[in-house]
Amino acid sequence: MNERLVIVPTYNEIENIDRVVDAVLKLPIEADLLIVDDNSPDGTGRRIKELQSSHRGRLHLLERSGKLGLGTAYIMGFKWAIEKGYLYICEMDADFSHDPDDLPMLFNACNNQSGDVAIGSRYISGVNVVNWPMSRVLISYFASVYVRLITRMKVRDATAGFVCYRKEVLEVIDLDNIKFKG
Repeated sequence: MNERLVIVPTYNEIENIDRVVDAVLKLPIEADLLIVDDNSPDGTGRRIKELQSSHRGRLHLLERSGKLGLGTAYIMGFKWAIEKGYLYICEMDADFSHDPDDLPMLFNACNNQSGDVAIGSRYISGVNVVNWPMSRVLISYFASVYVRLITRMKVRDATAGFVCYRKEVLEVIDLDNIKFKG
């Protein structure tokens, strides 16, 4: 079994899903891919099932009953990853706002550089976001500024959805008691 997993929550991502699967599974480092689909009406989950035959053992699908939210999709994916024994677990979006080619750097930060968590930030050298309307960029950027001010956390991209975790980090978090609202 592979030691690396990428979790991608989906809802109506049929236009991107083939490219996402291709990009992640063709990386120079081997990583498995878990899609957590919220019963996409556009057939995203159905397409993943079709693609699984070409990627036996590396492409996985968790189907949920409806649009249950991004946070709970990650929690479900984290629990699945821990249960399966993955050592390094990354999360990323399906809309290519995160570059899959950067995944090896995240895995490397947790594996070879002994990081517990590695964040692929969009704000290290200015604002580096593609495929987003300006309103979404501004909301994300100022939300991160707000979080830094309130928590005094040094992380520049508190709303990042491009993160790698060591399994041990996720194991000590009580995932069942995390609540999401809004």
